[in-house]
Order: sequence, then C-alpha cells, then structure tokens
Amino acid sequence: MDIQLHLIDTIVSQALAEDIGNGDITTLAAIPANIATTAYIVTREAGVIAGLPLVEAVFRKLDPTVRLTCHITDGTAVSAGTPVATLTGSARTILSGERVALNLLQRLSGIATLTAQYVAAVAGTRAQIIDTRKTTPGLRVLEKYAVRMGGGRNHRFGLYDGVMLKDNHLAILAAHGVDLATAIARVRAQIGPMVRLEVEVECVADAIVAAEAGADLILLDNMPLDQLRAAVDAVGGRAQTEASGGVTLQTVRAIAETGVDYISVGALTHSVRALDIGLDCAEEQRG
Repeated sequence: MDIQLHLIDTIVSQALAEDIGNGDITTLAAIPANIATTAYIVTREAGVIAGLPLVEAVFRKLDPTVRLTCHITDGTAVSAGTPVATLTGSARTILSGERVALNLLQRLSGIATLTAQYVAAVAGTRAQIIDTRKTTPGLRVLEKYAVRMGGGRNHRFGLYDGVMLKDNHLAILAAHGVDLATAIARVRAQIGPMVRLEVEVECVADAIVAAEAGADLILLDNMPLDQLRAAVDAVGGRAQTEASGGVTLQTVRAIAETGVDYISVGALTHSVRALDIGLDCAEEQRG
C-alpha cells in the first residue's frame, strides 16, 4: 500500500479509540477470553476492493496474534459472494475490531468501485478521471489511495502541493484591479518553473487568456458541451484542460468526447456509497 505506515497507524488508532474507548463492554461481558474463532470477510455485491492493509492494521493494533489471510489484493474487481479475507484468532479481538475494519474497507472499496465505473465510461478517449479535495477530513490520504485503486488519478493532495487560481482568488484580485493575465503572471513569478499552475475559468475567452498567459492547466468549470469543445479547440494544446462541475456517470462520456485531458469528479469521495461487505464468524472453539 503506497501510504506511509505512520499515517495508517494514526488513522487506525483514532478510529479504534473512537469506537472502543475504554473497552467493548458487550464483548467483554459475553465472550470468554479463551474463545477463538474464524471469521470470513465476504463481498455482498460486486465492486473493486480497496483497504485491505487497513483491515490488517486494525487487528495488528488490537492483537498481533490474530492472523489475517487476504485472498485478493487491493484494486481487484470482484463479484458478489467473493471471499476477501479470513481472520483467525481471539473472538474478542475480532468482534471488537469488526466495525472499524469494515467501515474502512467498505468506504474505500466504494470509492474504488465508483472510480472504476467512471474510468470505464471514458475508455477510448484521452480523458483521465481525477479526484478533488472534497474528501472526508482526516481520511484524504486513504480516499485518494482508493481512487488510484479504482484506476483514477489524483489531483493535488492539498493547498501545499499545487497552485490553483480559483474563482474566488480571481474575484478578489479583480476587485482590486488585477485582471486574469496579470494574476497569472504574478503567481508564475512567485512559484518558479517547477510548479504547475492551474487556472479556473468559466468562459472560452478566459480560457484563451489563461493559455496565452502561460497557465499549465486550465479548469473549464461548469461549461456546457459546446463551450467545452470550443475552449479545448481555442486552447489548442498550449495548456492541458480539465472539465469539472456536476459530472455524473450519465454525462461523463460526452464530456470526455470534447477532448479535455482530465475530468475531475468530486462525487468519487464526497458522496460515495460504501460497498456492501460483511464479516461472518464461524462456530467458536475454546482455546
């Protein structure tokens, strides 16, 4: 999993503290400490799996003696009823970690699944599906990982690793007499040649200005198809283009066919439905 281990540890620790707190009082009261069990993680619908290293981290944090055997890897497309992993060990541990492990696995798999659907919808075009910063606070690194597992690509991770002049930046500057071309020139002078500069525009004329002023990537925001096509033609390869705003599975193919390089989809992370995955315990055995 291409996420730094300390980030996984931090997220898992916080999730377990939130759910278990001072102890799982139901399990501690009902299940004797010497009972072991085998549990099976199984998909209940088709999708793309993402998040198995998080499942491993959950149980490793709770009890390193619990054994997790993964039957597939992240990024695998599965059908309903597919065995994903098997857990063997303390029944108390497995019951206490079940919800946190499933919450993470289901959400990340939901993101990967939806991303894969968007990627399939634009197959054969030049467009690449990318995510946004519309992520769950504290879980961005995981959610962007899930996008990659679904075949998508990541936009910038935060405000620190990419320059993007958005509508509100430009509105504030315009109110102080700074036009679009000047704004781009000022920012370019500040960031140097190694940092890509993206500019958000809402009309073809501004796309032309942005391209002429040296933007590397031009975000064509909420444009109808005819304007998208005209903007791509007008930019003429001087900058890459990104379409954004209200993109759905029903509209993404037509957007891709306008010739844009990227299509950013906030829905991949901000309103995705978790994939239905269950954990079922076999008959317990006394240790």
